[in-house]
Amino acid sequence: MAGLTGLLMQGGPVIWLLLVMSVGSGALIVARGLALRGSLAGAAARETALERWAAGDAPGAIAALGARSPADRMLHHGMTALAGGTPRTAVESDLVWRGNAELARLGRHLRVLDLVAMTGPLLGLLGTVLGMIVAFQTLALAEGAANAGMLAGGIWQALLTTAAGLLVAIPAAVASALYGARVEAVAQEIEAAAGRLFAIEEARAAARP
Repeated sequence: MAGLTGLLMQGGPVIWLLLVMSVGSGALIVARGLALRGSLAGAAARETALERWAAGDAPGAIAALGARSPADRMLHHGMTALAGGTPRTAVESDLVWRGNAELARLGRHLRVLDLVAMTGPLLGLLGTVLGMIVAFQTLALAEGAANAGMLAGGIWQALLTTAAGLLVAIPAAVASALYGARVEAVAQEIEAAAGRLFAIEEARAAARP
């Protein structure tokens, strides 16, 4: 613990700022991971529900759906509305804004992780530059008493902020990319489920005399 405190003190204010960013981004990564957990679940149940809907078993189709994933909720709402006699155009419009709301909820604060991933290395570089300035200033003031050890000590302290910046940025960048891909996959699941539901409705409408 004493060693960590010593490193923080030697790194200066930039290290402390990076530490705060690290704690905040770490908490955000965990929170977003929990929010996205199970967001792609229920594919088999949706397939069963659509098959029952195509067979004309609306109650069975609705009952087959869970409510764990956004696609489940969208399909459940669409089937319930259609079974209740709501016009298809109204259901489509309703599902659009509901789907957008689901995606906005899942993607909340991912921009913050992008910002941490972008600014972390820059802050680390700033700390390094400031540290190098101090190191060379100390070297210049030492004049004849300067030695390689004095310069090396200043350099490693300066490079400490670069390492810290990368350690903060890398997890944020990885999490942002993975979570962003998950949100895109959820969007595709919602579109696929809604598309199949309305395709079935079109086929029924075309089959009517």
